[in-house]
Amino acid sequence: VLLCGVVGPPPTGAFQERPAKPTTFRKFYDRGDLPIYLVHGTRPTITWKVDIETLDYNHYLPLFFDGLSETAHPYAFLARQGAEDLLDHGGDKILPVIPQLIIPIRNALNTRNHQVMCTTMKVLQHLVKSGDKVGEALVPYFRQILHIFDLFKDKKSKSSGVVRSHLQKPENIRELIPETLELLERTGGNDAFVHIKIMVPTYQSCVAYSP
Repeated sequence: VLLCGVVGPPPTGAFQERPAKPTTFRKFYDRGDLPIYLVHGTRPTITWKVDIETLDYNHYLPLFFDGLSETAHPYAFLARQGAEDLLDHGGDKILPVIPQLIIPIRNALNTRNHQVMCTTMKVLQHLVKSGDKVGEALVPYFRQILHIFDLFKDKKSKSSGVVRSHLQKPENIRELIPETLELLERTGGNDAFVHIKIMVPTYQSCVAYSP
């Protein structure tokens, strides 16, 4: 008598890391077309060749966000640090550029690479705190970026999702997801919770609403 075991469905590959496409950021940096250079040392830094506040944010901010998909040194470090510097000095230049940042954010999250995802979530947190109305401007785009949050919110890995970035404290993707969602809700206005709930059904509001 032949006993046939029950074969489960094949793995979907939903959590499998996906190689990032070559970024425009890397191409521009290799050509020397970015106004930055890397300063080597015990703690590497970047130096800007021009005053950041004089830069065209419509051009440069999406370019640095595009580089968030990078994992190789120095591109990953330069993209993150450059994006954060731009957010620190952008002021009212940031809000009009939000629509151009969505595809780079989505592409970085869709790599399923924990290092890239952690970096992108930290920069996303920085983004919503960079100026008034930025959080609200992101709400219409939650459908494009939050599906990855729902996919990975309970994901366990051999390393528990802990990423040790270069010279930075460890980052845990399972902690960053609820932390980022709460910040998106707090800064997103009255409609933020509903839009988050659509994409992440198990999310519970962190805002105390008055009856």
